[in-house]
Order: sequence, then C-alpha cells, then structure tokens
Amino acid sequence: MSEITEIFNLGLLLYGAPVLGLAVMAGAFGLPVPSSLLVITAGIFSRQGSLDWYYAATLGLVGAVVGDSLGFAFGRWGGKWISHRYGDTKLWVNALSTFNRGSGVAVFLTRFLVTAGAVPVNFMAGNSKLRFRSFLFYAIAGEAMWIILYGGAGYFFSSQWEFINSVLSDFGSIGLAMAAVGFGVYLWRQKKTSLWTLKFQFARIPIKRLK
Repeated sequence: MSEITEIFNLGLLLYGAPVLGLAVMAGAFGLPVPSSLLVITAGIFSRQGSLDWYYAATLGLVGAVVGDSLGFAFGRWGGKWISHRYGDTKLWVNALSTFNRGSGVAVFLTRFLVTAGAVPVNFMAGNSKLRFRSFLFYAIAGEAMWIILYGGAGYFFSSQWEFINSVLSDFGSIGLAMAAVGFGVYLWRQKKTSLWTLKFQFARIPIKRLK
C-alpha cells in the first residue's frame, strides 16, 4: 500500500465522508488519487461501523459527478488547446465523431468498467457536440454503478479487501482490453466501408472521363 493511499485512508477514518467526496472529485478530474481503492475502503469502514454508508455513497457520487463535469467543462472551454494538441490524431477524430452523434455510452462505461479512460473521455465529450445534460445523465448513471460495485465489494467482503481490490483491478484491465479490441474492430469496419464506398463511386465514373 502506497503512502498516499495510507494518508487518504487515515483522512477517511478521521474526517469521514467529506474526504471521500473531495478525493473522488480530484480523481475524476485527473489528479493521481486512488479513487477506486478509497471507495472500497469506505465500504469496509461502513461495514465496521466507522462510516455512514449512505452519507459516504452520496458524497462520493456528488464528488465524482462534479469532477467529471469539471473535465467536461475543461474540454468545452479549453477546446482550442485540446484540438491543437490532439485534434489531428485518428483516435481523437473518431472519438469526436462518436460523441457528435450524441452517443454517451462511452461516458457510462468508463465510469466503472474502463475507468482508465474516464478522464480523456470527459475531455473528448466536452470538446464534442455532446450536450452537457446528456453527458450528465450518463455520468451519474455510471458513477452510481461504480459506487455500488466498488463500495459494495468493500462492504460485503471487508475481510478480503486486498483480494477484492485485485479482482476489480483485473476487471478494469479486462474491460480496457475489450474496449481497445472493440474500437479496433470499429475502425477496421469504418475503413472497409470507406474503401467500398470509394470503389463504388469510382465504378460510377464514365469511361470517357477516365481517358
């Protein structure tokens, strides 16, 4: 266990749920905070009677959503810098294309399944045409799932928290791998579709125009 995790755990034990809310908010915005481990720890402390679970879950959810919203705002208002930094990459262009069609599924899934992608997804969503209310809906739903899964794991398996943390970390890694494969398949299909479209358009060109 790292020193920073011990510090946050001690703060959570001494000062309660507000520490969880602030830490989760910082982590959701992109600061190096062990948010998932803290939510698990909050579940453990709640099972031991040291923390009110409903209060902790509420502040954790609020903190996570506020942090996500700050990331969205940074993507929206810092769009010029982000576009200049990442706008020419194929990954960024395809991600923006997805968000511009109004799909917030990536926002939902990266809250609890592929958590490593949550922060860049927030920036992408803000830099796209996705409406904030749509982003907020998916973010709240995903963060609630995250709190329930991770906090519930800590609560019900408090005596095996190291094992649970390892399992959930592997779960996140598997989710990230699945997302990468899925996105790769999506890009391949898009490229294949574009190639067929090009061939079709070329085939429609009269022979005289090709001479």
